[in-house]
Amino acid sequence: MSSLQDFLTTRLTERRAQQLYRAHKLLDAAPGPLAVVDGRELVTFSSNDYLGLATHPQVIAAQQRGALLGAGATASHLVNGHLQIHQQLQEKIAEITGREAALLFGSGYMANVGAINALVGRGDFVVQDKLNHASLIDGGRISGAQFLRFAHNDLEALEAQLQRARNKSAGKILLAVDGVYSMDGDTAPLAQIADLCARYDTWLMVDEAHGFGVMGSEALPSAGSVAAAGLDQDSAPIVMGTLGKAAGNGGAFIAGSQALIDYLAQFARTYIYTTGMPPAVAAGCLRALELMQEQPLRQSLQQRIQYFRSAAASLNLPLEQSTSAIQPLVLGCEKSVLAVSENLQQAGYLVGAIRPPTVPVGTARLRITLSAAHTESQIDGLLHALASALKSREVAL
Repeated sequence: MSSLQDFLTTRLTERRAQQLYRAHKLLDAAPGPLAVVDGRELVTFSSNDYLGLATHPQVIAAQQRGALLGAGATASHLVNGHLQIHQQLQEKIAEITGREAALLFGSGYMANVGAINALVGRGDFVVQDKLNHASLIDGGRISGAQFLRFAHNDLEALEAQLQRARNKSAGKILLAVDGVYSMDGDTAPLAQIADLCARYDTWLMVDEAHGFGVMGSEALPSAGSVAAAGLDQDSAPIVMGTLGKAAGNGGAFIAGSQALIDYLAQFARTYIYTTGMPPAVAAGCLRALELMQEQPLRQSLQQRIQYFRSAAASLNLPLEQSTSAIQPLVLGCEKSVLAVSENLQQAGYLVGAIRPPTVPVGTARLRITLSAAHTESQIDGLLHALASALKSREVAL
């Protein structure tokens, strides 16, 4: 048997040889459209801060005021860690999502794992899209429920799995999907999925990490992909959203009926056994959500997305079919993705080089993310640098 040190060294050496080793980039501060990365100013197209709220002066000021309430919540929400600012934030989330109530979690990972494991267990089924986020997949695997997956956004494959689950059991079936897929930028066909859930007596859970704040309906403009698909609380009863992406802060939530929220507060272990969100973060989140309602941030983002895609088409750049803030360019080869990402950084642009295991083998990509805070000039600069990098590296597209 090898020593622990030998095992670790071998695995790390293998990862480097496979072009899969990931290293930290050191930033001086949270990135806006510009950031100092490893000592050099770059234009960033790698952040999930879709509305530019992470560096918004009013959000920062709100956090500073919130810090006066205490540096930490000091205990779990159910002991003495639930402050008035937490309750105000939960009520604002419920308002924005069009749900009866909401419950705060420390992160999207904790919200997904906690909710799934509170709702299903042995004798039940969890059905998931193959491209779901790792937190949904891990939550399903450890729940004890039988775990079924279906090909990405394939409604026929989904129905086959729901039929299989229902034929095997009269127990609970939970279907969990991403509303917007974090590495592809595409959206789940939620209206059709909800119809299947109704037909097979299945509970629908939607991860709105990348939809909350940037998609919605006329009545609920920031509620996410669920609202954009026209689904109400009955047809999409379990909604998870994060507060560290479009909201620019940190933490996450589950939104739904009052009964669901009361239930999760009693049975979701990742809620019960975790210290409450720091008051400063809750205050920053609350101001960010108010700004979503007060300012046309979502419209500004949509304009940037449309401008980017139009300009990319004029340069014959083969983007994926995404209308979200996530605009992937799949190159396939890990070495090529790293090379192009390095060329872009040399030209002054930071773009994520996404490789397995984050994405399937053979689908390594540049993950370009847009923000309402980007200018058209910055987008033009990125696209021309990208076209030049692809040409110089002779990447086969």
